[in-house]
Amino acid sequence: MSLFAVTYHYSAEPDELAGLRPAHREFTAKLFDDGVLVTSGPFIDYAGALLLVKAESVEAVSALLDNDPFDIAGFIGERVILQWNPLYGRMKDQA
Repeated sequence: MSLFAVTYHYSAEPDELAGLRPAHREFTAKLFDDGVLVTSGPFIDYAGALLLVKAESVEAVSALLDNDPFDIAGFIGERVILQWNPLYGRMKDQA
């Protein structure tokens, strides 16, 4: 299992995101409960978010996140998925 850093860059307006946020958070909570999502959250001063995901491949992460309600609604203008190799800290033990 590998660890992937995923960035979302939102293309939707804040009120659109707010309307769909409960469904998005239900989706990410399930991934967390299933042990797939290590951590996630929005950026403070930027319209986007960071997710750390455990998966076998970039393709597996992409297929998984295609089911995010934000993605289905077209609210993610860009999604970047990069395999990550943490060297220090608690995340190192998640890979």
